Amino acid sequence: MLSYAITDPSTLSFDHLDTYLSHISGKADMVLYRDKQNFNYSDNAKIFIEAAKKYSFDKLLLHNEILLAKEIKADGVHLSSDRLEEIPFAKEKGLFVIISTHTLKEAQKAEMLGADMVTFSPVYDTPNKGKPVGLEKLREVSGTVNIPVIALGGILTTEQIKSCQKVGAYGFASIRYFK
Repeated sequence: MLSYAITDPSTLSFDHLDTYLSHISGKADMVLYRDKQNFNYSDNAKIFIEAAKKYSFDKLLLHNEILLAKEIKADGVHLSSDRLEEIPFAKEKGLFVIISTHTLKEAQKAEMLGADMVTFSPVYDTPNKGKPVGLEKLREVSGTVNIPVIALGGILTTEQIKSCQKVGAYGFASIRYFK
């Protein structure tokens, strides 16, 4: 099962970047540098991607920043659900594209527009993300689209990961699981 670490200012300190990357590199196949509030995102993204290239991650992604991802040679982007229409642009730039989805309709549209993967969330209860969609909705989306579906939201335990896998998720993504 694919494991996907998402960074957050609460879990990532640039003062201890190598320690953080070393810690998650044995647990995560892919990693996303995400920091929605950082005015120095571009500079920090460059530092993050360069440091992360020293580890054995399959994919290094940036959050929403298509041109920056191309410029600094990240593998791809993870787009927010309100950026579905940007999928073709990111694909034209040769980037791997994951997009956040919260409904079957969004996942189907992402597939049609050329996304490589979708996250579907929130599967479990997670702070400030609304009511969980649950495992049955995850099963429905995973069984309907023909691209990998990554379970996201409130995934903290091995039991939750196994439950997501049982209903057809290709992988899981988390912030707090990788702390």
